[in-house]
Amino acid sequence: MPASPSTARAINDRLALRLLQQEGPLTAGQLKQLTGLSRPTVADLVDRLTAAGLITVVGESGEQRRGPNARLYGIVADRAHLAALDVRTEGVLVLVSDLVGRVLAEASVPIDADSGTGPAVEQAVVAVESAVKEAGALAAPERAGVREWGRLHTVGIGAPGLIDPATGDLRDSAGLPAWHRSLVATLHERLPGARVTVENETNLAALAEQREGAARDRDTFVLLWLGHGVGAAVVLDGTLRRGASGGTGEIGFLPVPGTDTLPSATDCTGGYHSLTGAAAIVSLATAHGLPTPPTTDGPGAAEAVRGAVTAVLAGMGSGTARSGAGRASAGEAGSCDGPVTREAAGAGARPASAGEPGSCDGPVTTEAAGAGARPASAGEPGSPAGSAPAAPAGSGAGSSSGESVGSGAGSSLADRPGAGAGPESAVVAGGVAEAVAGPAGELPAARFLGALADRIAVGAASVVAVLDPGCVVLGGEVGQAGGTVLAGLVEERLRRMSPLVTEVRASSLGGTAVLRGALLTARDRAQDELFAPPERLGG
Repeated sequence: MPASPSTARAINDRLALRLLQQEGPLTAGQLKQLTGLSRPTVADLVDRLTAAGLITVVGESGEQRRGPNARLYGIVADRAHLAALDVRTEGVLVLVSDLVGRVLAEASVPIDADSGTGPAVEQAVVAVESAVKEAGALAAPERAGVREWGRLHTVGIGAPGLIDPATGDLRDSAGLPAWHRSLVATLHERLPGARVTVENETNLAALAEQREGAARDRDTFVLLWLGHGVGAAVVLDGTLRRGASGGTGEIGFLPVPGTDTLPSATDCTGGYHSLTGAAAIVSLATAHGLPTPPTTDGPGAAEAVRGAVTAVLAGMGSGTARSGAGRASAGEAGSCDGPVTREAAGAGARPASAGEPGSCDGPVTTEAAGAGARPASAGEPGSPAGSAPAAPAGSGAGSSSGESVGSGAGSSLADRPGAGAGPESAVVAGGVAEAVAGPAGELPAARFLGALADRIAVGAASVVAVLDPGCVVLGGEVGQAGGTVLAGLVEERLRRMSPLVTEVRASSLGGTAVLRGALLTARDRAQDELFAPPERLGG
């Protein structure tokens, strides 16, 4: 059944607006070419969108051209304003932008854990109101007869915890501040003209990485958030998956070997969080003799990881030898013809013989960290000069000096986004195992990164086994700080633990991804309404 004239006009208008958003200012001729519409149809939609205050002439296409055909049309950026919030346990980050995403104001407010719900909410709301006022989005005058011109249209909020898929509300979650839920309700009251939406922070980070970051070329991937806490977001066939109760990706509760207890319905202690949360990472760094950062939150853990990566790259850049580790041959560690046992969060596994636990010809066992794996002898797969068993993941004990970071199969990472010159490019070109092995692998920083990669791979392997995403992005401050080095180490461990080919990439947005995702979501929802047929816009 053919579309009605009004429906066809709405479809054409939205198409033109999306093109102007993606491509920037365009002439009517360029719109005709990109949309495939006739010249009269394009002329009509340009008139409609101009009258609605959505597009305007922003210049001309070239110095040699003059007249109507040379006019460049662009989206009217101040038609509406948007706000994005990254709500954390210790405070709020705020960003206000125009309709095309240009940042106009920013604010941040720390909130003490001892603050009551009322004072905490007031601090956060005042920060939002101040940023909105600075951006001029509270009292913009009407223009061209269009109501609510320039006002704050949509507020996008990213927060930890579960979002009820039926209501869109933040659910009451144990361990999270009570003021989080109250903040959303208060913003509804204090910003009555704005649409307020809330989404899980890790989901927003994944959307940002998909649109602007490390997963731009991926329709299917998993983002593993490594920050103050740990979480995962699942994007399958271009669509974010939330699950029946909104809990897809609550990987912090995943039971894993290497911890002293099991998580409960109200506490993720003993789950994957206990291996890869910020406090656990800082403790692991300290146990390996690295400087202890001033805080044990996401930025503190990222500082420890970044310092370790810098130390390893510096060691490589000074001319340290690299091992000749390559892909595992049949019968070597990592090969299904001669498989391996895997100690969770530990590095010193010896190759298993066929029929032994961990062999593809026999049942696979995964022993808890510290269960007594024997060190590999010199020359065995997985050790440049013989690996020593890793310390228990939760014990805080340091690892032996022989623990290997570069164990496992080498791989070429040359196609990774963001590969640059210098020592890190050697990692990208030659594979992490080859680049970090040898004397560089004896550095405390290298042993720390290897132990951390072991821990991360435990949870990542579970996700890969169930979803087969083909790509895992290490997100959050820690994922970005680890860069190509940490991503490559995790990828090599996944190759030994799973037959499913999985690329591991480092976040390119890091801790800013939640705020960017909240802004992108707010912009999409505002444009869905504002890009509606002009007769519904109030003009």
